[in-house]
This record gives sequence, structure tokens and C-alpha cells, in this order.
Amino acid sequence: MLPPKDSTPFWKFLHSLVTLLRLWAGGLHIEGRENVPMQGGAILACNHPGGVDVIVLGYSSPRQVYYMAKEELFKIHPALSWLLFSVGAFPVRRGRNDVGAIATSVAIVKQGKILGMFPEGTRDRDRGLTRGRSGAVRIALATGAPIVPCALIGMGKFNRQWKNPLRRPKATLRFGKPIYFNKAEGSNAPYLQKHTDTVMFAIAEMLPLELRGIYADPALLESAEGDSSQPQ
Repeated sequence: MLPPKDSTPFWKFLHSLVTLLRLWAGGLHIEGRENVPMQGGAILACNHPGGVDVIVLGYSSPRQVYYMAKEELFKIHPALSWLLFSVGAFPVRRGRNDVGAIATSVAIVKQGKILGMFPEGTRDRDRGLTRGRSGAVRIALATGAPIVPCALIGMGKFNRQWKNPLRRPKATLRFGKPIYFNKAEGSNAPYLQKHTDTVMFAIAEMLPLELRGIYADPALLESAEGDSSQPQ
């Protein structure tokens, strides 16, 4: 698979390197690449099993993907910081409302680039989807860009076995149809969560039942909302 035409030289180099590793590490099946817009900004919203999911999503996309990365990674070593910036990553302060990271995200999408996000916010480790956070929807509303739901399947085994060429684990990445939101419908907290759940249900529909978690059934989501509203 050829590197994206819009990618930086270093991204092209890493893409070619992953292509070689793919021959050794295991099988990757990609579906729906045509659903990623080839022009203009867009947001890829994916489930977050962890491990090498960032690499698999970036490699599978027909365009270069830009990511947030926890700011601690940029403080480990200057060489690592250079590497992260070279592949389009930028720092975010986890656990806080990082206005700077959101502003950078909006700017990237407005520049017509692809932003990769994991709405769950933390790795689910193939235990099923957890409640989505509204960051991707906020950026979509601020830019008018679509959100492309993405589903990674089989990453638990892939993360454990890809280093063993005798195992050759298989993983699948599915790109869903782009979702557009109208800012006129509202952008307050209830609307943001409603739109976020729309994205998460789109991701869930592409996952096997055992990985859908709280989005396996709308009733489960309503139950969780009811529990969270009860006094502690």
C-alpha cells in the first residue's frame, strides 16, 4: 500500500516501514477507505483498544493523520519530541480542559487536514466501548468538518502477538460513512453528548457485539445515565 500523497516525507518513510513490518507482523484487513474524504478537513473517531492502535489507524488512512499526544511524551527526550512533531503529533494535557490543544485541533482541521481522535479518552483494552467524550464533536461543530467513525477489531490479540512472526495475528479496521452535524441544532452540553453518542453508536455498529460495551443497546446507555444522575 502506497503512502498518502498529502503526507510529509517522514510520514511516507514510516508508512513504508510499517508496510514492511506488516509482511512480518500479521494480517491487517481494511474496509471503507473510500469513506475518508480526499479533500478538506475531517475527523477520524475510533475506538481505543490501545497498544499499536494509533499506528494502525494512521497507516490505514488514505491521508496523513494528525494526533494529540499526552504532553509527558514530549518531555522524555528531545529526539522523541522531534519524532512526534515530525509525524504531526502535538501535546495535550490529559485530565484538564486544554484550550490550546483544542485550538490546535481546530486549526489543523480548518487547514484541510485529517485529525485522529479516540472519543473514549482512555484505552478500553478490548473490554467494550465506554462513554464517549465530546471533544471530536466540538471540533466538528467549530469547523463544519465531518466525523468519520472508525472501528478497530481484533487488536487485543494483535497487540499481544504481532512481535511473533509465527503467530501472524489478524486485525480489521473499518471506516464508516462520514457524519455531519449542524451547529444550528445546538451546541450546549446535552446536544454535545447526544451528537457524541451518535458517533459512538456508529462505531459500535461496525464492532462485534462483545466489543460494543455501553453502546450495545440504547437501553444500556439510558440505564447508565439514570445511575449517574442518582445522588451518591
